[in-house]
Amino acid sequence: MSTITIKNKQYDLDQLSAEAKAQLQSLQFEEKELARLQAKTAAMQTARNAYAKALQAALALPAGDTLKLS
Repeated sequence: MSTITIKNKQYDLDQLSAEAKAQLQSLQFEEKELARLQAKTAAMQTARNAYAKALQAALALPAGDTLKLS
């Protein structure tokens, strides 16, 4: 018997309606996708910071300055 807990209540997955199972599957997919996108965003922010630091060095700007592109 597999269960899932939602708002402190356990539900037997085998007893869920087809609609509830479909909604649960969609919700689980979206949670995984959000986690993937958050990890990708973190990696992109790290890369952006490295590029900004390299650009500051190439332009001989003081290290404390914040780069803002326009």
